[in-house]
Amino acid sequence: MVELPGGTFIMGTDEQDGYPADGEGPAREVTLSPFWVDTTTVSNADFAAFTEATGWITVAERLGTSFVFGGYLPDDFPATRGVAEAPWWREVGGADWRHPEGPHSSIEDRMEHPVVHMTWRDARAYAKWAGKRLPTEAEWEYAARGGLVQNRYPWGNEREPGGEHRMNVWQGTFPAKDTGADGYVGTAPVDAYQPNGFGLYNMTGNVWEWCSDWFDPAWHLTGPRVDPGGPPRTGRKSMRGGSHMCHASYCYRYRVDARSSNTPDSSAGNIGFRCVRSA
Repeated sequence: MVELPGGTFIMGTDEQDGYPADGEGPAREVTLSPFWVDTTTVSNADFAAFTEATGWITVAERLGTSFVFGGYLPDDFPATRGVAEAPWWREVGGADWRHPEGPHSSIEDRMEHPVVHMTWRDARAYAKWAGKRLPTEAEWEYAARGGLVQNRYPWGNEREPGGEHRMNVWQGTFPAKDTGADGYVGTAPVDAYQPNGFGLYNMTGNVWEWCSDWFDPAWHLTGPRVDPGGPPRTGRKSMRGGSHMCHASYCYRYRVDARSSNTPDSSAGNIGFRCVRSA
């Protein structure tokens, strides 16, 4: 972990090229107390240590199913239920953090990749065991910006400055073909690419990261500006950072000011988390 000093920063954006309906704007001053943050998302090795110590069984393991990107399944994989509005997602029996693409897959060679198929409840349980907690959205965005002011990405405004890949997102045409031009198809190691100005890795791309806040697109318009902790219960929890499946054609959310959400018991092959601790 690294300790961040807190203070006042500009959260959100006034640009209209993203998803204003998600509540990305307006840009506003938010003040935070100091806090510590993990330099990486929680890895498979980290989560394995947690389950060995506690016997925790994830929601996906208990349900016996989770959602996997269809392009990662074998061509002869049996037909399974999809998601109507996103047919590339397939419900796969036996998919969980130990078997990211289903029973035929393993994390044996991915121990330093981010743990996936995490529900918010799984993430909260790990954080509590580790003596930490999940970040608020404000803490997450402050950390992701790495000390920069009103930039799209943790390193600046160009996605690939000088042609250099700085994060793991979909390359090519979604959902037909990921060329892997950034070095990876699927997840990348938790410390891949250069860290941001705070020494934090993969704050955008790779996997979505759960936050502690309930999600509301409009709450921040009237909510507190000092250590905001999110609105009252809404039924959905906030997620930040985008994932290796994000592409400008359908999910331009691999930006530090972008937002998304999911229900606390939802899991998929591109959802993970990192933890923080109050200073």
